[in-house]
Parts: sequence; structure tokens; C-alpha cells
Amino acid sequence: MPHPFIEHVNITVSNPERSAQLLSAIFGWHERWRGPARDGGTTIHVGSDRAYLALYTGPDGEHAGTRWPKGEPLNHVGVQVDDLDATEARVKAVGLAPFNHADYEPGRRFYFFDPDGIEYEVISYTEPGLR
Repeated sequence: MPHPFIEHVNITVSNPERSAQLLSAIFGWHERWRGPARDGGTTIHVGSDRAYLALYTGPDGEHAGTRWPKGEPLNHVGVQVDDLDATEARVKAVGLAPFNHADYEPGRRFYFFDPDGIEYEVISYTEPGLR
């Protein structure tokens, strides 16, 4: 039996088009699908061929439901990359600010917030067997 993996995560954003463009520019992802979503909203799926983020917004760009303070319920989205420095340069190039750089086992990492306040952890593992 194959090992389970996270196929997608659905997050609410204020502007799925903007979020999809930012994430594509930073991570090299592509749009997998877009269309109507629950409650008259819109969703764009952006990611790789294997996994993606579903970027949802309510009608007319409204957030559906309650906006939660950081950590309730989501702390951050973790994205593994091969070249941390190149990814950090792309984060800066789109006008976002990396912070909280750390280098501890098993890898190096930094964080950034998107325009909706969603935190992303970007990590690169130094051990080839951990990829």
C-alpha cells in the first residue's frame, strides 16, 4: 500500500488570483483548476502535479466564515524546496518579507506571510535521504 500524503489543503484568501500568482512566482507551481465553489465563491487550485493548495474566497471576494487569529486553527503551511536561497530571493522579488531564519536539524528554513496573513514555512533539508 502506498504511503499516505497530503494531496491538498483548502485555505480561504481574499483574492485567489493574487494568491495563485504569488505562489506560482515563488514556488514555480502551476494552476491545476479554477471554478465556482461553495456559497457562490471561487476556488483556484495551484501546486504541482501531485499536490496543491485550494485557494477559496466567497462571493465578491468576501471571506467565508470567521477569520481566525494566527494559530487557530492553522499555524503555517510548510513547503519543502531544493534551493532555499533562490526561493528566498523570489519571496523578496514579489514584495514579501522573509523572517525567522533558522538552521537546525534536519534542515534550514525561513518564514513569510502572504497578503492575507497566512504564514508559510519554507524548508530545505540538507540530508539527501530526507527529501
